[in-house]
Amino acid sequence: MKNIPAIVLCASVLPLLSPALRAAAAADNWAQHCSTCHGGDGTGQTKMGRRLGVRDLTDAAYQKSFTDDQLFTNLKAGEAWPDGRVKMKPYGDQLSDPEIKDLVVFVRSLAKGAPAPKA
Repeated sequence: MKNIPAIVLCASVLPLLSPALRAAAAADNWAQHCSTCHGGDGTGQTKMGRRLGVRDLTDAAYQKSFTDDQLFTNLKAGEAWPDGRVKMKPYGDQLSDPEIKDLVVFVRSLAKGAPAPKA
């Protein structure tokens, strides 16, 4: 019975921490899976990004050219060039759907003038 106040406190604090933890996990996933091509800042100004012609994800106009659902699908299933070569490998086997959704939010936050992900 002495642990009930501690359990109630933890249960009330966890929902407040969850968005911050999810944003941190999305940033970690970006660094691990995406930054090699897209750069830490999303501009695509990396050796691999320039070679692949990666678009600048900080460009709000470019971000308006695709929906969250399209971005989710591309992250999960990958993208291919018209000739079938891999443009971006799929991450559906490495990231869960909730992690991919959080990565979509992270990508949206890269656009200039976009609000930062809720922490």
